[in-house]
Amino acid sequence: MDNFCICTVFHDRDNGYRGNTAAVIEISESWSHEEMAAMAQEMQQPATTYLQATKPGHYKVWWFAPDSEIGLCGHGSLAAAAYLHQIKGESKAVLHYADGFVKIGFDDSDYFLWIEPIEVIDHGKMPDGLEAALGQEVHDYFSTSNKDLVLLKSEQAVRDMKPDFKALAQLEPFGYTVTAPGDSVDFVSRTLVPKVQQLEDHATGSSHAILSPFWSERLLKNEMEALQLSPRGGRFHCEMHMNQVLLKGKAQIWVQGQSKAKA
Repeated sequence: MDNFCICTVFHDRDNGYRGNTAAVIEISESWSHEEMAAMAQEMQQPATTYLQATKPGHYKVWWFAPDSEIGLCGHGSLAAAAYLHQIKGESKAVLHYADGFVKIGFDDSDYFLWIEPIEVIDHGKMPDGLEAALGQEVHDYFSTSNKDLVLLKSEQAVRDMKPDFKALAQLEPFGYTVTAPGDSVDFVSRTLVPKVQQLEDHATGSSHAILSPFWSERLLKNEMEALQLSPRGGRFHCEMHMNQVLLKGKAQIWVQGQSKAKA
């Protein structure tokens, strides 16, 4: 039987930030990608993380949304850290995926993951119609190898943004990390992915791999606090260490069990 759990990560419940949810399934034998995709559709979580042990402290990992495979999933990695710590008693591990690896673990009261920074490539050409689709004036726009980075003037502008996802889906970029300086934290953001079922992600590790080096350079700080102002909300502690980003956050398992069958 395969162990599984569903947990919430990057939350701050005392202040109303409910974080992002993910399922974690540790598979004892290999599953096909079709079987993983089918189970992720059954789970209907923003991410389902599959782990397969290869040697002590090392796991193969795959991430799936309900409608597609995910190349790299930060919040799914933090969910794996919670599963391994709370259910298996492991305080750290390395997750190996197709394009690299992610180091995860538990330190004092927080879960953490090390992730490679995603650098801004250049000042990109803002797509025509983006400001109208966001309902906000864009202060600056940057291209990255992941989601494009959209800079707004203020935290309130990010909060007030009411995206027209149908209009955004007609534009070329896959997704957008929309950000601004924070009022009570260093920076705030929202992650828009109009071409997939999710539309807006709740608490996004990969976006903070973009945001951490971006804001570190502008604020001249290596340690930063950040809020994701999605409908559920998320809280991140971000650190820059040479060529690595360290993300820390809370994690709580609220369902766990064993599965006898694939979807």
